[in-house]
Amino acid sequence: MTVKPESQGMCSQRLARIDRFLQARYIASGKLPCAQLQISRGGQLVHQSVLGHAHLATGTLLAEDSIVRIYSMSKPITSVAFMMLVEEGLVALDDPVHRFIPSWRDLGVYVAGAAGLPGSAPGWQTRPTDGPMRMIDLLRHTAGLTYGFQMRTSVDAAYRKQRLEPFEQTEGLEGFVQALSRIPLEFSPGTAWNYSVATDVLGYLVGKISGVPFEQFLQDRIFGPLGMVDTAFHVPDDKAHRLAECYMNGSDGQLTPLVTNRDFRKAPGAPSGGGGLVSTAADYMRFCEALRGGGALGDVRLLGPKTLALMRSNHLPGGRDLADLSVSLFSEATYQGVGFGLGFAMTTDVAKTQLAGSVGEYWWGGAASTAFWIDPVEDLSVVFLTQFMPSSLYPIRRELRTMVNAAIIESKA
Repeated sequence: MTVKPESQGMCSQRLARIDRFLQARYIASGKLPCAQLQISRGGQLVHQSVLGHAHLATGTLLAEDSIVRIYSMSKPITSVAFMMLVEEGLVALDDPVHRFIPSWRDLGVYVAGAAGLPGSAPGWQTRPTDGPMRMIDLLRHTAGLTYGFQMRTSVDAAYRKQRLEPFEQTEGLEGFVQALSRIPLEFSPGTAWNYSVATDVLGYLVGKISGVPFEQFLQDRIFGPLGMVDTAFHVPDDKAHRLAECYMNGSDGQLTPLVTNRDFRKAPGAPSGGGGLVSTAADYMRFCEALRGGGALGDVRLLGPKTLALMRSNHLPGGRDLADLSVSLFSEATYQGVGFGLGFAMTTDVAKTQLAGSVGEYWWGGAASTAFWIDPVEDLSVVFLTQFMPSSLYPIRRELRTMVNAAIIESKA
């Protein structure tokens, strides 16, 4: 249930115009199939809107409990799971990754060459890393790993050729990390930032270090305790009618169902901690509220407040921002005035972002144009869901940040 926005220092009229904007700019125009927005301040839900259709062909409207693919909004959840193990003393941020993945001990940095033809050995030329890859490098995407879709280097091409994403794996997460051991790194760990499969490796490590399958760990330690009843790596049959369709632009410029090899109706062979979860607005808001609350929601504590404060600090080497350190062709964040913590981006300089906000607010998004952000200064949590790829086509995240911040009429800064 929502409360009167003015009771939490926000303006009802300014929040209502966000819905009108979304409806006119994106839903009625046919740019997006649907939009769901939840805004919470001070632990109270002050605004909620549900617009558009879950299935255009059938005319099924989006509902409050519609289930959507959150893709890379899985990453903060996986990162929290890993940090729970850090708190328990089972692993440390400066541990070398090869402590738990021995086959990664001698990973080299790409110098020249390319992936071999099928059935032949890759013709890689590599050099030793300047230092070992450490756990913190996986959390902040400075590990030297990549994504095949980056389309930038010969290493990217090798990822594509060998289908190095959990979605493509038939040998589970173990097969995934072992396949990665045969591909060189893009750069020496800690020297650059590149959006990558690093969080999928974290998911594997959560299972290996805890001794519990990764998906079970998330259920037992995060989803179950927080009451995230619809968040999982697939949608079971009894909830299938609630799964919204995901769309892209067809050749005629009209929305058409996305064609992908990932069937979210089936349990994956290798659960992707980097992009494999489905969820609902209510579920993800509970996760955000646990983070906003310093690692706890009600009587359920995931992390201590000092650990959460560490996660939302800028961990890029030298305190630099993504504009200085990124070599990535794609990310779910802009770069100026933005650092990276342990699992999400965070604002280091508001003026450089050219966007109203707060130093220390943190966020991430997903490939289907979903997004969340948490502003600890303004005591604010926001979840936005839709189902459209790619996420880079429209500036909707920037527009939402501007309009939601404009609705704050009593700042806590």
